[in-house]
Amino acid sequence: MSGGRATRGITVLRGGVEQIAQAAARAERGGFEAVWSPEFYTRSAIVTLARVATETSTARVGSSIAYGVGRSPLTIATEARSLDEVAGGRLVLGLGTGTRKMMRDWHGVDPEGPASRMEELVPLLRKLWRLHEAPVRHDGRFYHLDLVPTAEVAAPTRTDVPVYTAGVNSRMIEVAGRVADGFLGHPLFAATYFDEVVRPAIATGAAKAGRDPGDVAVCGVVICAVADDEEQARREVAGQLAFYCAPKAYGTVLEREGFGAAATSIREAFASGDHEAMIKAVPDEMIDALAVAGTPAQVADQLARYDGLLDHVIVYPPSFRIDPHRCDELVESLLTHTAPLEVS
Repeated sequence: MSGGRATRGITVLRGGVEQIAQAAARAERGGFEAVWSPEFYTRSAIVTLARVATETSTARVGSSIAYGVGRSPLTIATEARSLDEVAGGRLVLGLGTGTRKMMRDWHGVDPEGPASRMEELVPLLRKLWRLHEAPVRHDGRFYHLDLVPTAEVAAPTRTDVPVYTAGVNSRMIEVAGRVADGFLGHPLFAATYFDEVVRPAIATGAAKAGRDPGDVAVCGVVICAVADDEEQARREVAGQLAFYCAPKAYGTVLEREGFGAAATSIREAFASGDHEAMIKAVPDEMIDALAVAGTPAQVADQLARYDGLLDHVIVYPPSFRIDPHRCDELVESLLTHTAPLEVS
């Protein structure tokens, strides 16, 4: 941990690839150190970042996250290799598994052992980026690979693409300490969760691997809305918090943070299809602890709580139950009011 001001990035879920690419160009001009793309059933992080890379030249481009399941290790390695080439060596490959339900129902993958799966995957990717040096033969618990090149293999742009892993529970967070270059925190993490759970788990994983936990960058994705009307901004982040509280998989972290009862109410409203009730079930205390919302001055003050705690803060505009025009305004507000530099 740097102990100083956290660097800043931005990630956007809602919108088309071209919109995000143009926002990325603006973010780079504003001094954002990185531009990230999430992945969902409507968005490929890899394809989006390929377009982002053509509109930027200095900012890192990162997946927040790309699914580390559903793709073979070879597919992940080749996609990352090509994307890093397009980006001129600026890629940060953020990987996650999603929830066990997502692994099983979305990707058709056995959901057992997600942490062990990721610990096997990351070193295998690094071997594949050195395919020009030697064949890759691997017979593990989750992956089998026997790749002897049949043609000449050129060295990639980089053989050491940074890999960041995501997780919620301590065991999954340990993965970053064992095998990754960084950790990507979930939008439901309070500042105290990073201090009391994330960093100790990274240290535990690093100790088991004989690594220095200080070599693992700690990043947080923070739901953030800027508006002249403070209450409007708070309601908008409440919607995005409700969106993430709906899966039961995050119940443990919310219980630990003191929001177990609210999470139960949100899940019940979600099950009945009542989105308004979901949003109303988000208490003010949850907004204050897990998100950043308000006027430009209030947002600046609230973001400062991550300095000295995180190495990198990724601001994330809400989009759940918000019309497309307002979503565009929220992105523009973040680009204007949370950028490290002022850009006209």
